[in-house]
Amino acid sequence: MNKFSSVKDLVMSLESDFEKFYEKGNSAAGTRVRKGMQDLKNLAQDLRKEVQDMKNNAAGGSEEKAGAKKSAPKAKK
Repeated sequence: MNKFSSVKDLVMSLESDFEKFYEKGNSAAGTRVRKGMQDLKNLAQDLRKEVQDMKNNAAGGSEEKAGAKKSAPKAKK
């Protein structure tokens, strides 16, 4: 959840620069917005990877147990 909080904080911190760029035409604010959006992209990608890894680890553990049961040799009569 820490990365999600970072994403929210970053978006909120860019609000004033968005206003300065779109309402007042401040080009320096536009540069800050572009940099912030690149940072947002990187944070989102990191968060996405973390979620995927957690999902795979949780699913992988249950699949391994199920797979072990299925692949156990049958007893001969």
